[in-house]
Amino acid sequence: MSKTFIPSQYKIHASEIDNYCDLQLSGDWVIGNNIPSLNEIKNNLFQEFPSVTHLSICCSYLGEWDSRLVSYILILTKTLKKQNISVNVSGLPKGIQSLLKLAKAVPERTGAKKTRLQLSFLDVLGNKAINTVSESKKILSFIGEVWLSAQRLIQGKARFRQRDFSLVIQECGPDALPIVTLISLLIGLILAFIGAIQLQLFGADIYVANLVAIGMTREMGAMMTAIIMSGRTGAAFASKIGTMQVNEEIDAFKTMGISPMDFLVLPRVLALIIMMPLLTIYSNIIGMLGGMWVAVGMLDISFFEYYLQTKESITIVDFSTGIIKSLVFGTLIAGIGCMSGLQCGRSASAVGDATTKAVVRGIISIVVADSIFTLLFESLGI
Repeated sequence: MSKTFIPSQYKIHASEIDNYCDLQLSGDWVIGNNIPSLNEIKNNLFQEFPSVTHLSICCSYLGEWDSRLVSYILILTKTLKKQNISVNVSGLPKGIQSLLKLAKAVPERTGAKKTRLQLSFLDVLGNKAINTVSESKKILSFIGEVWLSAQRLIQGKARFRQRDFSLVIQECGPDALPIVTLISLLIGLILAFIGAIQLQLFGADIYVANLVAIGMTREMGAMMTAIIMSGRTGAAFASKIGTMQVNEEIDAFKTMGISPMDFLVLPRVLALIIMMPLLTIYSNIIGMLGGMWVAVGMLDISFFEYYLQTKESITIVDFSTGIIKSLVFGTLIAGIGCMSGLQCGRSASAVGDATTKAVVRGIISIVVADSIFTLLFESLGI
């Protein structure tokens, strides 16, 4: 007695005498077409013929096929063998048989598959601590190498091209003026507008000049310029050096006896240290002009009155506070950008990760450093 089960695209014919089944494939088995799932064939096979021990796959009515059918048969064969069912593939086309033999030529390596481990809270915490210690060692090592490179520069032993240094100066300074101008002008406008709304309640409109001048020189000028440069220049440093790491150019420098710290990192750190105070002074002036725009246009304060009030409200200490911050911010931005590039992996995605790290770490370090400066100056009465 025999039975036949016929859904779409395949047919199972079995004889209960010798527990032998035929799996007849039909139609097109290509990527994009709906094909029966493995579970569907298994369930129909065991439901209709529970005592089957041998299965033969035939393709007399098979249409078009591609690698999807080969992988399907390969997985089906492995699945049925686990159920102690032998599979005969001699009825398949020669091309499919050759591909199956090729797929089975090299056995799967034991332990090659990834296993997902469910780590406990202590494991996660320990890994975080280990990673933190490792990153701290890398940061200290980088700081030490930059310090040694600076010493070689003072001794006249550091080697980098003056033309490259001029190009970095150009990128860090004049090329950044448009975005610094826009942001600083808007910050000055915002400070003046918010201050004007509150000071008008007390008839103290003229003190808008004090608010904008002190706010820009002590805090906002240096901080906003640093954040702009972190997203613009720090990211550029990380991406350029990271790309050189991917292209093995840094390895070539080391092979030729050229220190990457002297040739790549030191010019960028020096350029940003030089340009950050100048950009901060420029940002302060533009921010004050933005505040003057609001004061003259909204509060009917004359230009001369605003100028005199600004001149009386700020001192050299206020300017020095912003300049000192800008020097530290410039060092942090350049150092973090170059370090992220040097620690970049060997792929395109690693360059993107390095650039992201440079921006995020740069902004965080700027905010943390500014907070430390604020507490320090407050405790010193500055």
